[in-house]
Amino acid sequence: MIQIQAALFWAYAIGATFAVAAGRQLQIWERLSVGEGPRTRSRVANPYLTLTLLFATVLLVPTGLFLLWQNPSWATMQVADAHGGIWAGFVLFYAGGVPVATLLGFTAAQALVLMGAGYWAYLQTVGGYFLVFGTLIHGWDGSGYARFFSTGARDFADWPKDSVVNNVLDFLTSGTFLALLLLGAAVIGTMLVTEISWLMEGWDLPGGDEDRKVPRILAIAIAAAGVYGLPFVGALVASGLVRLLGAVFGLLLFAVLAGVVLLHRRSPVRWLYGLVGIPERHWRASGDAVAERA
Repeated sequence: MIQIQAALFWAYAIGATFAVAAGRQLQIWERLSVGEGPRTRSRVANPYLTLTLLFATVLLVPTGLFLLWQNPSWATMQVADAHGGIWAGFVLFYAGGVPVATLLGFTAAQALVLMGAGYWAYLQTVGGYFLVFGTLIHGWDGSGYARFFSTGARDFADWPKDSVVNNVLDFLTSGTFLALLLLGAAVIGTMLVTEISWLMEGWDLPGGDEDRKVPRILAIAIAAAGVYGLPFVGALVASGLVRLLGAVFGLLLFAVLAGVVLLHRRSPVRWLYGLVGIPERHWRASGDAVAERA
């Protein structure tokens, strides 16, 4: 239910976010798998991955294809005027690419969680959502936001003739926005409920709440700000720097700033991550009966 150019980034980010939310459960699943002697469970064949792929195939793909059929101009960010401007094979690649990107995001974040590098798994979500918001805000030519808030190619061509406020109001009263509102309630609602429930499920495990340093509602708010708010602000900053300094120098400066904010050991983002209680290292539920291998 998002424009085609950002769809695969969103799918990757969702997969990574689901894996991070279920980080403690995935670590337990891995230990149970190893503890059975000869491996009888695949590291990726677990119920959390199954539900993640079910979400991608049942909600993400159909809603995206619906919008592509209903309004191909908006769905392609005004690149195609009508159905005739879309290659049929592209639709096939989109339908197959979304579950694959979701799988890649989940397995990449899961691998980092199982290595005890939970913060780096979280950075997979930040990177994915940064590319989503960067595409929608800036795009490939600086007009991403105009392409998003235009219901068709004609509206996009006429964008400079009216104020930004009026253009946005026209979009908010369009059938395309109504479709986004209805589909978003199902897709984004299900996504958020799943992420929050898996996060709380991890806290409810024996000993799983020991790392959380703030009340649950505040921890959920911090997690949401870190997963969605931080990349959105980052995309705005990156777009502004590119407009001021050009693509090369703007992105170089942004990369330096992002490195300081995200990678420094005493960065505020790392500190906030530590408040939520998502595993940042190898973790064992208290009372876990699986024996450590020598």
